[in-house]
Amino acid sequence: MPSRRNVIQSAAGLALGAMIPIRLESPMSQIRPTPYPSDKPLSELQQRFLDTRMGMFVHFNMATFQDREWGDPRGKVEDFNPTNLDTDQWAEAAKSANMGYMCLTTKHHDGFPLWPTKTVPDHAQVDVVKPYVESCRKAGLQVGLYFSILDLRHDIRHFNITKAKISLIKRQLTELLTQYGKIDFLIFDGWDAGWSRITYEEIPFHEIYRHVKSIQPNCLVSDLNAGSYPQDGLYYGDIKAFEQNAGQAVPMKNKLPALACVTLTDGWFWKSGDESRPLKSVHQVVDEWLKPQNEVFCNLIVNAAPNRKGRLSQNVVDRLKEIGQTWSNPGPMAKIEPVTPITTANLTTGRPSHAVASPDGTGPDQTNDGHFGSTWYLPDGWTEGWVEIELPKGSSFNTLVLVEPVGRWEDYPKSRIRNYKFLRWNGVDWVELASGKSPWPVQVHHIDQTESSKIRLWLEAAADTPHIAEIGVYNEP
Repeated sequence: MPSRRNVIQSAAGLALGAMIPIRLESPMSQIRPTPYPSDKPLSELQQRFLDTRMGMFVHFNMATFQDREWGDPRGKVEDFNPTNLDTDQWAEAAKSANMGYMCLTTKHHDGFPLWPTKTVPDHAQVDVVKPYVESCRKAGLQVGLYFSILDLRHDIRHFNITKAKISLIKRQLTELLTQYGKIDFLIFDGWDAGWSRITYEEIPFHEIYRHVKSIQPNCLVSDLNAGSYPQDGLYYGDIKAFEQNAGQAVPMKNKLPALACVTLTDGWFWKSGDESRPLKSVHQVVDEWLKPQNEVFCNLIVNAAPNRKGRLSQNVVDRLKEIGQTWSNPGPMAKIEPVTPITTANLTTGRPSHAVASPDGTGPDQTNDGHFGSTWYLPDGWTEGWVEIELPKGSSFNTLVLVEPVGRWEDYPKSRIRNYKFLRWNGVDWVELASGKSPWPVQVHHIDQTESSKIRLWLEAAADTPHIAEIGVYNEP
C-alpha cells in the first residue's frame, strides 16, 4: 500500500495531461432503453418501506426439519411437515414488537418451494405462502417474500445455468407475484455472492428485475449483495441489503435506502433446543441496532424462526413482545434523496484499457476487472493523470460511475481526488461528459444518452497516489 506524501508536481504528468485536447459539447442523442414499468416514483416506494423502520424475517423451510442452516437438497418432500402451522401467530408476534412487515423464505438455497408450484414436482404439500400473506394483510403488515436464486435441488448453480433454468426462475416468480395479491418487496439471495458464485451475467439481473416490475411495478427488489459491492453504491436492488450476521456493518454515514438483517437466535432457521436457548437482548436489538440504524436510512429486519410445528416458540414470542414494550415506531424516517439502482452490466468489464502511467505491479485493467478490491493508482508524486477504456462496438450509455476505495485502508480516510472528468472519444478529440470534485466513494453521474468507442477518466490529485477501484459505464433503462 503506497504511503501518502505531500503532493509533488510531476512535470511528466502535467505534460501528458496538457496533451489531452478537451472540449465541451452536448453528447449525441440516442434512444434510451425501454424504461422499467412503474406506477409510482421509486423514491416514494423506498420511503414507504423505510418508514416501517423494523420488520420480521421468517426463516421457515426444509432446513427447519433438519437442524441445518441450508436444507439438504436430497431431503424428502414429506420431511417438511408442520403439524400446527399458525401464520396468524407470526403476524401477531410481529405486531406486538411494533413491526411493519414480514418476509417469508419462499425458497431457500436447497430449492424447496413453500407453495404448490407447477414448475417442479418436489414442493411443499401445504401452501405456506397463502396463509402467510393473508395473515400479514389481516394484521396490517406489508408483505415481503424471500427467494433464493441458488437452487441445489434443481441444479441452478454457477457454470450450470441454462435458458431453461432462467425460465424456471421467471415462472416461479410469476406464480408468487400473480397468485397472492400485492407483494410489497422481494429479497433475493444466492446471487452474485462469493459463496454462490452465480453472476448477474449468468442470470441477467436486469431481465429478472424487469420481469418482476412487469408484473408488479410497485414491488421493491433487494438482493443480499452488500458483501460483493461497495457499501456506498446502490447496485442491483432498490434497497441496499446488509447481512449484519455476516459482518456487513451499515456505514454510519449511509445515505442509501437500506435494510440490515439480524437474528434473535444464533442461526437463521430453528434448531432443536432453541426454545430454551438465550436470545438477543432487547437492549441489543433496540439500542444497539434499530435506533442508530434508523438514523441513517436503514430498516432493521429481525429474524424469528418458527419451529417444526409451524409456530414461534414461546421465548421468541415473549422477546418480541418485550421489544414492543420498549420501542414503538416514532413516525416516518427523514426523507431520503432520490436514488436509482444500477441494474445492467458494466460495459467496461474486461475491455482493453490504457493509462498515462502505472506503478509496478498494477495496471489500468484493475479499474475494469469487475473486482472492487483491486485498484489502479497514479505513480508516487504525480498530481494528475488518466485512464481510458475501449468500449464494445456501438456502445450506447447514460450512466457513469467512479468508485474510489475511501476507508479501505487506515491511511485512506477520505477522497484523494481534487477534481475529475469523464470524457468520451468522438473520433477527433475528447469531449467532457461529467465532472466533479472530491467525490463520494461511489459517485454516480446520470447523463444524456450517448455513444462512444472509448471512455476516459482524468483526475487531479488532492493527496498522493489516488486510487480508482472501478470505472462503470452503464446503459440504464
